[in-house]
Amino acid sequence: MSINEKLKDPEVDQLFNAMLLLKNNEECYQFFEDLCTISEIKSMAQRLQVARMLQGEHTYNEIVEKTGASTATVSRVKRCLNYGADGYLLILNRMKEGED
Repeated sequence: MSINEKLKDPEVDQLFNAMLLLKNNEECYQFFEDLCTISEIKSMAQRLQVARMLQGEHTYNEIVEKTGASTATVSRVKRCLNYGADGYLLILNRMKEGED
């Protein structure tokens, strides 16, 4: 999959390179707490959980109830899973490999 040219620029490259330097959960907590609001971090975590549940074939109602995500968020994540850049699929597959 090609990179979205609207997203790619030197500042985003710098951000992603910085993220790749993080070595463990503690470092991630430190960096993201400084970088993002708590709400932004929680929203990203929620979207990842929604993606996991969609892959597990949970219904929208189950996902909304368990995660607190809106149906709009569930729809957006589902659209990304089906038609996006495959970033969710990449990371979900790697997470599954790590669980096995």
